Amino acid sequence: MVTARITVNGKETPISPAAPHTTVLDFLRERGLTGTKEGCAEGECGACSVLVARAGVNKPTDWVAVNACLVPVAALDGQEVVTSEGLATAGEPGMPPVLHPVQEEMAVRGGSQCGYCTPGFVCSMAAEYYRPDRCAHADPAGGTDAEHGPNGFDLHALSGNLCRCTGYRPIRDAAFAVGEPTDDDPLAQRREQSPPAPVATEYAQDDRVFLRRSTLAETLRLLREQPDSVVVAGSTDWGVEVNIRSRRADCVIAVDRLPELRELRVESDHIEIGAALTLTEIERRLDGQVPLLAQLFPQFASRLIRNSATLGGNLGTGSPIGDSPPVLLALEASVVLADADGEREVPLAEYFTGYRQSVRRRGELIRSVRVPLPPSPVAAFHKIAKRRFDDISSVAVAFALDLEDGIVRKARIGLGGVAATPIRALATEAALEGKPWSAETVEAAARVLRGEGTPMDDHRASSLYRSAMLGQSLLKLYAQTPEAVSS
Repeated sequence: MVTARITVNGKETPISPAAPHTTVLDFLRERGLTGTKEGCAEGECGACSVLVARAGVNKPTDWVAVNACLVPVAALDGQEVVTSEGLATAGEPGMPPVLHPVQEEMAVRGGSQCGYCTPGFVCSMAAEYYRPDRCAHADPAGGTDAEHGPNGFDLHALSGNLCRCTGYRPIRDAAFAVGEPTDDDPLAQRREQSPPAPVATEYAQDDRVFLRRSTLAETLRLLREQPDSVVVAGSTDWGVEVNIRSRRADCVIAVDRLPELRELRVESDHIEIGAALTLTEIERRLDGQVPLLAQLFPQFASRLIRNSATLGGNLGTGSPIGDSPPVLLALEASVVLADADGEREVPLAEYFTGYRQSVRRRGELIRSVRVPLPPSPVAAFHKIAKRRFDDISSVAVAFALDLEDGIVRKARIGLGGVAATPIRALATEAALEGKPWSAETVEAAARVLRGEGTPMDDHRASSLYRSAMLGQSLLKLYAQTPEAVSS
């Protein structure tokens, strides 16, 4: 068994003797890299963010910010990590290190007060600083909008970072002030080289093991042998279980770097999305080809989470409040399930069978998600939550409608947060199809939509509120549908 190792700030170090469930956050802090902080331990505050070298979209390598509190350090076997301490460069002999441009701007613009959250902000900002196409979106006239700076900086890069002292204006000012990486910037140069290749991992400590195989076939055979194993990709769900609920697994099997689960193909009649592609990778590779998915991505948790989370993981947990299932239901997507004996395709509308239950059998993995083409021209995703971004849905509604000559030819509506599983609003779809796309039709269908599902009272919303929001969502769609589309 090859010793599991990780490269941190340019120095390779063995993972041992860390336990297989040890997070990257704890691993770094135990080695004196205390700039990485624990704030929430569930991927919401961003105080723990670090940079990881991953396969790039526009260059061989991208620097990607992830929540170190969620990722098991064993999952980064063979990988490269940069922390806030590793961003600065060595100064002249006897002089302190030279601050990174992001660190410099945060300092001079007053973006730090107590400093607890600052290293996490700096790492998230650095990932955006090194995004290869950022400067291509810069505005030479110095213009900005609510979410982008004149330098092309996308504020969604900071959507998973929270600060309670400074306030966000000086942090935003710092983000909008950073320039373009210089030619001699070592982290910018690193983007031109290939990322670390995936390695097979077999890391065991204290009678627990973390495993990664090189191929899907090997993984499926392993899963048949170890059917009670926990399967992880981005660990955005399992990491919370480990941290908050102190769950441990005797065997964890990682699938995040299997090449067969990381393909994205656009065919003539459908798009095949690998189950282990991160949401950020899907978003940037599709580049708006499926408008409903393009609306989903900015509202799905935060950029830090989207940099690790996968569609396979979101569907695999079976949560009734996951944000992707309503959208995929509206898109009439299907899932491809694979085990050691072969594959089968299941319409997503038939996939969920109960609360966090599905038709997926022991030993099966979600291999990919298939989205039919072309997508419906009228599409919207409405997420009702207490915060605009980085929050859990109280209700999620996805619409996909085909309108022809002012008539609703097809309606597909996916709902989340109103039943034990994500569901299709079948009665509302029937109330719309074949009818004129008019205020009268929509108002009648909205009354039907209010009665879909079995909304419940909880700390996020009451059942009455959820029902009201369902109906209001359809009225909002009608109000926002351009006449040219509906005629």
